[in-house]
Parts: sequence; structure tokens; C-alpha cells
Amino acid sequence: MRSITTIGVVVGLLALLLIGGCNYNNNFVRAEEDIKQKWSDVETQYQRRADLIGNLVKTVEGSANFERSTLESVVNARARATSINIDPSNITADQLAEFQAAQGQLSQGLGRLLANFEAYPELRSTQGFRDLMTQLEGTENRIATARRNFNEEVTKYNKKVRVFPGSLFASVFGFDTHAQFESDEGSDQAPEVNFDSLND
Repeated sequence: MRSITTIGVVVGLLALLLIGGCNYNNNFVRAEEDIKQKWSDVETQYQRRADLIGNLVKTVEGSANFERSTLESVVNARARATSINIDPSNITADQLAEFQAAQGQLSQGLGRLLANFEAYPELRSTQGFRDLMTQLEGTENRIATARRNFNEEVTKYNKKVRVFPGSLFASVFGFDTHAQFESDEGSDQAPEVNFDSLND
């Protein structure tokens, strides 16, 4: 009788462990899918910016004898930034750093491009150019929001993976923490680009 009770207790504990493990595994999978969705939002906003920059370059080329080296640096930085593809289920800190560096180079090139517009008042006064500036400004805000939302989702996931007993099940099922966006160096200081001055 005692052995039957012992077997029942062991079977009950194993069943609880199995149910708990399945529950944790499903929660990890859902959390990873949420990260993928947020990463998709990030990529969408960066792609929107790249498309707008492409339109901006075409507008500049068509409207003015603009400084060629500045345009070429923006076009090259845009090509580099859009060539980096990251699998959201395997994001590493190094991949995010490479992605951020490429996007940072594009931002710097765009900043130089915008700084040069002061010398072209006829270009700044065109409606198409002004519309692109407004859309770019809005896109920069969307990028910041998408990055913040991505980081929040990764934080939630990382907590699930690292806090006990989740950490135990995470190691059994092969789930590991994900990397987040880091602040860019000097990001505590506001950039010098002023869209308002371009619309005067």
C-alpha cells in the first residue's frame, strides 16, 4: 500500500512538473513571438526612413546642383543600413551594435545633408522638400518609439528567462536572454539638426 502511495505521489509530481514545464515553454515562445513582432515594427520604421531619404536624395538631385560627395555619402550609408538583416529570434548584442552603427552613419550623413540645405533656399521653399522634412521628423519619432517598445518587450522576456523557476525551465528548453538597443554614444545630448529652420 505504501509503495502505491509513493508511486502516486511521484506520478503526481512528474505530472505537475510536466504541466509547469509546458506552461513555461509556451510563455517563452509567446514572449519571443512578441519580440519578433516588435522587431518587425523597428525594421518597418527604419525602412520608412530609408525610403524617405531615397526620395529626399532624388528631390535634391532634381532641384539643385547639390554637393555630390554629400549625396554619395548618404546614398552609400543608406545602402549599408538597409543591407543588414537580423533574425529576431537570434539577436545578439554584436548584431544590434552593427545595426545601430550603420543606422548611426546614415543619421550622420542625413545631418550633413540637412546642414547643407541652408545654402539652397530655392530648394527649401519647394513643397515636396518641405513635406519630406515633415515626414522625416515624424519618422525619427516613430523610430524612437519602436526601439523603446522593442526594448520593453525584450526586458519582459529576459525577466521570464532569468527569474527562478523560469530560469530552470529556460535552460532545459534552450531559451536564452535577448539583446537590447543600447543608447548611442552622446545620445544624452540632443542632436543639432533643426527641421524648423529648414521650413522658414
